[in-house]
This record gives sequence, C-alpha cells and structure tokens, in this order.
Amino acid sequence: MPSTSIDHAFTSTGLTSAASDPTFAGALSFMRRRFTKSLEGVDAVVWGIPFDAATSNRPGARFGPQAIRRASAIFDNDPQYPFNRDLFADMAVIDYGDCLLDYGNHQDTPGAIERQATAILDSGAFMLTLGGDHFITWPLLKAHAAKHGPLALVQFDAHQDTWFDDGRRIDHGSFVARAVRDGLVDPDRSIQIGIRTHAPEDFGIQLLYGHQVEDMSAGDIASTIISHTKGAPTYLTFDIDCLDPAYAPGTGTPVAGGPSSAKILSVLQRLHQLDIRGADVVEVSPAYDHADITAIAGATVAMYMLGLHAERRASGR
Repeated sequence: MPSTSIDHAFTSTGLTSAASDPTFAGALSFMRRRFTKSLEGVDAVVWGIPFDAATSNRPGARFGPQAIRRASAIFDNDPQYPFNRDLFADMAVIDYGDCLLDYGNHQDTPGAIERQATAILDSGAFMLTLGGDHFITWPLLKAHAAKHGPLALVQFDAHQDTWFDDGRRIDHGSFVARAVRDGLVDPDRSIQIGIRTHAPEDFGIQLLYGHQVEDMSAGDIASTIISHTKGAPTYLTFDIDCLDPAYAPGTGTPVAGGPSSAKILSVLQRLHQLDIRGADVVEVSPAYDHADITAIAGATVAMYMLGLHAERRASGR
C-alpha cells in the first residue's frame, strides 16, 4: 500500500495510530511518534538524554538517543511483536525530544535532568528515557521516587554500579550506591540481572550473575524478578552492556560472557506483572557499533518497555 503521509513525526493529526512512512524515509522520532513539548492528553513520553561525561571507558553514548530513534523506525506500521497489537491504537505516545543540558557545566547536569523529568512526570505520563550513560538514571530515580516513594530497581547490566560515591561524583559506576544510601530504591526488593563484574559492595541487592543467567531459562529469570520485587512500584533500567558484545558491540564498557538479545527479550516479554513506573535504556554508543546491531537491540528493548506499559493499561492495572 502506498504511503498516505510522510514525516509523521511532524504531520500527524493525532497522538494515536501507526505511521505510514516508509522505514527508509521520513523524520526520525522514536517509532514515528509526534515530536512535541505539549503533554496534553499524553499517556507516555519518550525522550533522550544525550550525556556521556560520566563514562569510565569509551565515550559516545551522547549519540545513543539519535541511534535508537533511527533504529526504531523499522518497528512502526505493523502490529508490534510479540505484543500482537498496535501499541499506539489506544495509548497516546509522543517523542519529547531531548533533555536540555549545558555541556560545559557537568555539575549542573543532575539537577537539570531531575527538573525536566519532574515536569514530565507531573503530567501523569509514563516516561521512557533513552540515554546517554548510566549516570542519568540517578536523577531519574530522584524524580520518580519523589512521585512514587522508594522503588524496586530492576537493573539489566554487566556491572553493579555500586562503587564509592561521595555524593558529588559524576560517575556512571556509582549511581546505585547513591540511590540506596539516599533511600530512592529498596534494596530488599531490587535485583540486578546479567552481572559479570565484581564491586566492593552489593548493598543487599539480589544478583543474577552472567553464568546464572546462562543456566536459567527466560521464564525462570522472569519469575525470579517478579517474586523478588513483591509487587512494589518498580523502575526498570537497561544498560545495553547486559548483552554479550556479540549482540551489542556499540557500548562503552563491553563485557564478554553475556546473554543473547533473544534470551533477554524473552525475559522482558514476561515482566507484564511488574508495576513499572518508569524505565530507561542506556549506554548505546554508536561509534563502536556495526550495522546498527546495538542500536537495533536498544530500540527493541525500548519498544518492549512501551509494550509492557500498553499491556498494563489494557488490563486496567
């Protein structure tokens, strides 16, 4: 069928329904959602935080939101697998663009992210964030915890991110330590999946190491996550380096021995029972990618997060 419109991100007349742009043309918002700063009538917001000054190894995640948006174009038009529905038929989703940051004043970055995230959350919309390095999850957790109280953290990652933090560091490897110490997350209901490194402390957070993930089925991993969070309001954060570098080479701190994208997507598909209040996908660094492998994985994870939210809305939860 020939396209009936082009540049859906700008020309759409409503916030629901799929686009008709070819996957190879048109303005590239996330899944062709309308670019707008208006939050009126919006059920879910996708936005980007192009920040990577907190990286400890290879930089480049500031280009992650662009890469994920570009890769997401292929997912629009058809019912989204595995949800077998047009995610946007009954869920108004916009692309809010990117967080406004001053690249020369990194100490102002967490406050700027928190303020802009709070403004979005105050609208009542669900917020999905595209990073950026993993430091951005710290101010995002502050904004979400202010609204929902202490959260269960479900973290897909090769790293625990619980290194020393003096409360002032701009460091993608310590945000979990700070979040626990400041009461933003409940460690007894939090879990990290795919860990393939060691850190000095775990703060009582349950760990599923890479070798355990390898031995477990996707269903068992999902059941462990659901049972451990105990129905608590949950923040879902996905560091793309959770995946083996074979499936996500475009990231700053790749670690061999991780799971496949197929296995982890199968886990995500089963998490519809989680009470997810916010989510992010971080650490996509396209300069080290090949054939958009990592960007496609990141865009797919993000689409699954919207799919889980659509399912919860459809079930009235």
